[in-house]
Amino acid sequence: MERVKTAIRETRQQRPAVGPSKPRLLGFLGPGLITGASDDDPSGIATYSQAGAQLGFAIGWTMLFSYPLMAVIQEISGRIGRVTGRGIAGNIRKYYPNWLLQAIVLLLFIANTINIGADLGAMGDAVGLLVGGPHQLYVVLFGAFCAALQIMMQYTRYVSILKWLTLALFAYFGTLLAVKVPWGEVAWGLFVPTLSSDGAFWTTIVAILGTTISPYLFFWQASQEVEDIKAISEREPLMDKPRQGPDALKRIRLDTYVGMAFSNLVALAIIITTAATLHVAGITDIETSSQAAEALKPIAGAFAFTVFTLGIVGTGLLAVPVLAGSAAYALGEARKWPIGLARQPKKAISFYVTIALATMTGTLINFSPIDPIRALYWSAVINGVVAVPVMIVMMLMAADSNIMGKFSITGPLRVLGWTATIVVAAAAIGMGFTAFQ
Repeated sequence: MERVKTAIRETRQQRPAVGPSKPRLLGFLGPGLITGASDDDPSGIATYSQAGAQLGFAIGWTMLFSYPLMAVIQEISGRIGRVTGRGIAGNIRKYYPNWLLQAIVLLLFIANTINIGADLGAMGDAVGLLVGGPHQLYVVLFGAFCAALQIMMQYTRYVSILKWLTLALFAYFGTLLAVKVPWGEVAWGLFVPTLSSDGAFWTTIVAILGTTISPYLFFWQASQEVEDIKAISEREPLMDKPRQGPDALKRIRLDTYVGMAFSNLVALAIIITTAATLHVAGITDIETSSQAAEALKPIAGAFAFTVFTLGIVGTGLLAVPVLAGSAAYALGEARKWPIGLARQPKKAISFYVTIALATMTGTLINFSPIDPIRALYWSAVINGVVAVPVMIVMMLMAADSNIMGKFSITGPLRVLGWTATIVVAAAAIGMGFTAFQ
């Protein structure tokens, strides 16, 4: 037996080193990948579809422009969670006025709930387009499934499912392959910014920025870094174990930049698909993702329609739990509740009730007289209003050595973070003007 053990050890030592396999790579990527993928929710798909249908390939440059801004803000969010061992709301509660915390959390909860309702409605419409049947029944079933996924499932398995759900976004690369694309025009629109004095153009720019840089993404990513500290025994907050810093920050950066790149590539694929089909055909009035899918069918064919529609369902299954979860994390930290998806429901009752309440309220919006399109627009306005103070506080927090210790941000990361904050503030002001026109 000892000889066998010795032989096994020698074999392992002689085995050549290889790169990480796909499952190991998927395990390395985490909060950043899920956050980036959930950014392309059905509501986001509607925004990108409208952009491509209305403005064609000329709007593609916004994806390159927004990528470094959204990536750096998400990296800073992840750093805050990993360094302090608290989420965004937990740090605001500890270091900033209570009125600011309560206002941000309330607006975040309202915006997330409306967004959940719009996403569930889009998922119900998508299934109705594919197989027929009652739209409202599908909404209820999807809402119940998403809530049960978070409440009933073990944390590590739940996160694994969310990672695999990110593969649903590949549907939009499949749709892109099914349509005829003038790649020269795509390249021109991507690398040569085109500006316009038209109000609809700037409204679309504001909508894209509001979709790609949203407050719920900040809260989710920071909270998931905290969850990983609890779930992985070797990890501790970097303020307590600074020697873990170099590897942790390298992982956060890679995870975030890959996740945000994936998010923007998918958004770009949607813009190109709708520009090459709907825009060329003169169809420019698209308000929902399901309308985009339906309009795509007679132009691009049944395959493109089916794949595009299935993508709406898959991304919704990913985004709805993230929206509900980020609201629960923020409210739980503000109220000093026991929180975390790694906890058993009976040990974090208020946290899980918040998840269920946000999902249920979003479901009920689809049974109310509220126009979901208009509600979604106002949720984007609220997100724009919330994003600015949250980003300002995050930037102050991340640069404060009393909070972040030796891991406070400096140099290019700090400059890009403030640049993103200024751009989002300008977008919020622009959105405010368009809201009251």
